[in-house]
Amino acid sequence: MPTSATSPAPSRTVALPGGLTVTIQEFGENTEGTGVLVLHGGAGPRTVAGISNALSEHVYVVTPTHPGFDGTARPDRFDTVADLAVAYLDLLDTLDLKDVMVIGNSVGGWIAAEMALRDNQGRIGALTLLNAVGIHAHMVENRVVDPRTMAPTDVSQLSFAKPEFRPDFASFTDEQRAAAAANQKTLAVYGGDHFTYDPKLRARLHRVTVPVLVVWGEEDGIAPLKYGRGYADSFPNGHFAPIPDAAHFPQIEQLGATLGAIGDFVDTVVKPGATD
Repeated sequence: MPTSATSPAPSRTVALPGGLTVTIQEFGENTEGTGVLVLHGGAGPRTVAGISNALSEHVYVVTPTHPGFDGTARPDRFDTVADLAVAYLDLLDTLDLKDVMVIGNSVGGWIAAEMALRDNQGRIGALTLLNAVGIHAHMVENRVVDPRTMAPTDVSQLSFAKPEFRPDFASFTDEQRAAAAANQKTLAVYGGDHFTYDPKLRARLHRVTVPVLVVWGEEDGIAPLKYGRGYADSFPNGHFAPIPDAAHFPQIEQLGATLGAIGDFVDTVVKPGATD
């Protein structure tokens, strides 16, 4: 799966309250006490490496690996999206970051929304959801596809608009197959019975007061375009930016357009009139 061609960002393990540790990558330098938290989806942290690296030209970026992904430890008691949301709020506290934009792709967007609902320290300044899951669509035709019922190649076709971005599973080593299977097993733990949504989340999003940008690859076969529009409409200060020629991973297939949408959102909504 294509990602940034740059060298991997340095990583370290951060101890959080309650005995949890989380592995993070840091892009750029924390010089202003603020930054961007980028949350990956079920395909793992490599899918957000490119956007994290690009954003680091302007701001400090932190990208955690969800506990249980890519061989990291996950305590048995740590088993819901809400657990991840609280852990990452603890991470913002530990790093003492303020006015943070949280960017999440797929289940990472779900985590971001849950974080905003629990941010009693006021650490979050804005959200950007990239083809996020987490809410339940009212209309059957707009609901998120359950990838557990499909072959990996079929999921890949629905996830990428352009064939050149689709992983060649036939070329995977046994180690790569095992790692991918382990990530999906971890994702199933966090997703719970409904896997792709919390049936109560949508009705709670009116309490999110920070501005929210919902970016959506128009050709997503996993989470349809109308699902994305409904997500944006669920927030009091929600904004929607469709991205042509992209599917479930707009930050990979259309990085420039995705960054442009985020930049416009910052300039016109989050910090109108601010200068670099």
